[in-house]
Parts: sequence; C-alpha cells; structure tokens
Amino acid sequence: MNQSVLQWLARFRPTQSYVDRYERMRASAGALFGIVLTGACTYLVLGSNIHAAWLIAPMGASSVLLFAVPSSPLAQPWSLIGGNMIAAVVGITCAKLIDAPMLAAGVAIGISIGGMIAFRCVHPPSGAVALTAVLAGTGPHAHGYDFVLSPVLLNSVILLLTALFYNNATGRRYPHLAMPPPAERHQTSDLPPTERAGITPEDLDNVLRRYNQIIDISRDDLEELILQTEMQAYRRQIGGVKCVDIMSRDVVSVSFGTELADAWQRLQEHDLTALPVVDRGNHVVGIVTKADYLRHAEEEMHEGLGKRLAQLILPSQLAHTDKHEVVGQIMTKDVITARENQSITDLVPLMSDDELHQLPIVDENNRLVGLISQTDLIAALYEHAMAGHTNES
Repeated sequence: MNQSVLQWLARFRPTQSYVDRYERMRASAGALFGIVLTGACTYLVLGSNIHAAWLIAPMGASSVLLFAVPSSPLAQPWSLIGGNMIAAVVGITCAKLIDAPMLAAGVAIGISIGGMIAFRCVHPPSGAVALTAVLAGTGPHAHGYDFVLSPVLLNSVILLLTALFYNNATGRRYPHLAMPPPAERHQTSDLPPTERAGITPEDLDNVLRRYNQIIDISRDDLEELILQTEMQAYRRQIGGVKCVDIMSRDVVSVSFGTELADAWQRLQEHDLTALPVVDRGNHVVGIVTKADYLRHAEEEMHEGLGKRLAQLILPSQLAHTDKHEVVGQIMTKDVITARENQSITDLVPLMSDDELHQLPIVDENNRLVGLISQTDLIAALYEHAMAGHTNES
C-alpha cells in the first residue's frame, strides 16, 4: 500500500488515553449503577403497564457522559435536563405536524440542536431523545406530550440524582461548577501575580471567540490545563534546582515557650521578619512573624502603635493573666512547609499568589533544615534566567 495512504490512515488512530485502571472501573461501575437504578425507580413509579417505557435508549448515551466524563460541559445538570426537555417537546411537536416520519425526525433533531445551543444546554444524547420522541409520537400507541414527563423527564432526573451521589462519593466533583475567582486580599482589581505574567483570562476568551466552535471542556478546566502545562514546562526548564540548593541553612528559630520579648529581640538582632517555631525534636510546629506581633498588639493608632507593642512584649507581673506571654500564643500554627528535595518552581505560586514571605524547609522526617525567603527565590530565578541568556548568546 502506498506510504502516503498509510500515513493518512494513521491520522485516524485514536489518541492515547491518560486515565488509569481505577478511573475506567469507576466510570463503568457508575453507568451500571445509574442505569439499573434509573430503570428500577421508573418501574416503581410507572408500574407494570405494558405500554410504559421504563428506560429510553438515550439514557445509555447520557450515562456515558455523566459517569465517564462528568467534568464535560455536555454532562452538566442543565445540559441533561434542558437538552432532553427541548428535544422531547420538539420531537413530539414535529411528529404531530409532519406526516413523513423521516422528514419529521430530521427537522426535530435540527431544531433541537439550535434550541440547545441557544439555551446553552447542548447534550448529544438529546438528539436521540428527539428521534425517539418522533417515533413515540406516531403509530397506534402514540404517547403525545406525556412522553416529555414520562419517561424522559423521569429518567433524566433519576439518572442525574444517581450521578450526583456516585461521582461525589468516588472523588469526582459534580456538578462541575465554575470556581469563583480567588479573593483579592488587597481589595484591588489586580489579577494574582502569576496570572499577570502568563496567559490572562482575556487572552483565552479572545482565542475561544476566534475558534468559534463548541468544545467538550469547560473554560475553567481549559484555563487550568494551560496554566498547569506552563508550569510543567517551567519545571522542566529549571526543575533541577531544588530547595536544598538555595535555602538558608543557619536558621534562627524559637520554641513554643520562648518569651515574646526574647523572640522580638532575635527578630531585631538578625534583621528578620519571621522565626520558625520548633519542638524539642526540631519539628516545625508554627511560625511567628512581625505581622503576628502587630496583629495581637490590638493596634490603635490614636494611642500609639509603639506603646501597644511594648505592652505586648513586656512580661506581665501578675500571676494569672489573659495577656499573651510566649511565642506559642501568637504564632501561626497552620504553617506551610516545603521539602528540601522539592523543585523551587513549586514555591512560585506560594510566594507570589499566596504572598508567603518565607517558607520553612523540612527533611523527610519533617525536621527543620532550612528557610527560603522571597529574596532567595528571586535570586535563584534571576541566576537561571541570566544563565539561559548567556547560553543563547
């Protein structure tokens, strides 16, 4: 066979699947569970009427979307319910107005597609619902518009409820709602730092408008995949630089019981903004920053911040008091750490978007071995960028 023909045929080869065995089993079991439960519940509602349809064929196609690709926009609740309702109504109407079944089927499916696009509820199995509605609306046992409610709506609602339970029970977020934008902690309209430097939402919106086609992935998921791909490429480029390569090793730390005045003195002596808090085994249990001092000083500018801060760090002369005395009382307990063999690319979103100014570095036993500041990270990225520029020259 001609080589060009073989190359042309090779283009039809299915792309590689990236899902594992667990996901395949999860999707298959979900469809089994959904179809059996939908049919059984419909039987209980409709009874054993010989003319009652307990399941319509399009539900099989819907189950593929709901359980195998629950993140698809085509599988979301409004797509399922809205698409099936539009298709059922249009199909029955075409069956009543057009005598030729073949023509009625074509018109019904065409109008249904237009309606689903207009109402943003495209659901491919709804095309089969329209065809089934045309066939159900003709002949000696024509159902009429009651077909819309039973079995179409009944089947759709039961299958949807099953998908809601099963997908969430097996670790798949469903429905796949758009995530709200992260809150801007400074109360401004600026995007997070990592989004300002890379692909922006406006870039993606403009590309999607030019693409002008329906895609089987939500906009949020597409944006996330692009950003993760960017990060993966960046990690590949500088992934060889680990936290252990740039961290400060001579770390000044304090214990839970260190008095506030002593910890404050260490911050001042070493010109630091934060001190890791460790236990006797040198495991990180928290971090105390200058911001923690200010937050607990009950800042009242009209009385003077310096006065309030002095009152906080000076020990109390009373035997029993509610006043904070030691570091453990004001430290941040939910401290984020990184491993010493972790790539520094993992630190970029933490120190930019999450605004962490310093990050304790721990070993495999979670013992403190170093500290990385924003300055350390900037210097490392700058050195890598300069080295790449030099190699290109």
